[in-house]
Amino acid sequence: MPLDGEGAVAVAAVGSSDSALKRARGARNLTLEEAADALNAITGGATDASLMSAWESGRRRTGKRNRAGLCRLYRERPEVLFAHQDGAATSVLETSGTAVVVKVLTRWTDLVEAMVDVAAGAREHLVVTGSRSREKAYLAAIETAVAQHPDLVHYRVLYGPPRHRALADHLARLLELRDPSARRNGVKTLHIGMVEPAEALERFFVASETAAVVPLPSFHGAEGFDCGVLLGREAAVGLVHHGREACASARPVETIEAVRALPLRDN
Repeated sequence: MPLDGEGAVAVAAVGSSDSALKRARGARNLTLEEAADALNAITGGATDASLMSAWESGRRRTGKRNRAGLCRLYRERPEVLFAHQDGAATSVLETSGTAVVVKVLTRWTDLVEAMVDVAAGAREHLVVTGSRSREKAYLAAIETAVAQHPDLVHYRVLYGPPRHRALADHLARLLELRDPSARRNGVKTLHIGMVEPAEALERFFVASETAAVVPLPSFHGAEGFDCGVLLGREAAVGLVHHGREACASARPVETIEAVRALPLRDN
């Protein structure tokens, strides 16, 4: 049922195989691209047509911020718009438990090597999150992947400003390699965003379409994140979506000037 009478369109049509979310868009004669642009105007994010389609089909679940934005856009309640997502059957990933863990990484050198391998092996998507990166080999592997594979879609999600100059310089180099406003075969291939407010919990991982690494607090002492887990394809695909969702809700930081304007939290 609609949130309020004026301007709302009932979307819970009986007998339709389309989701209420898709019917809401159709009721307003919006294309996926137009709906994504309208949502971004509300949230300040960077949702694209492919992500909108995944939400409508139920292949992906919509995050909190974009749910609120879509409810505002379509003037409909979340229990109507997202029933097809929330009532979905348990996924293979949710039932597979620790089977998704390929290897536990207990040494810093193993952790960095695994992260480099994920970046080097990415061909379709490469998602990197966190604001603390400074390992040269890892940042170089990301830049090499972006430079050598023009169809690779790269998402970088910051949680607050960079902690180190090395990361700020890395972001600037990415922007020299690619123009975020350009489209390759109609697809934007570089997304850089910063999650706000500052109290949002920081997440650390790197994920491609085939593998992912999630750093963990050290097994050896009270400081640092020098251990981690290497995850297989199913978990990696989920983390790619996690990163895309986070980036869609983040504030874009997609010019060298914007990167240089970010304060460094540590030196």
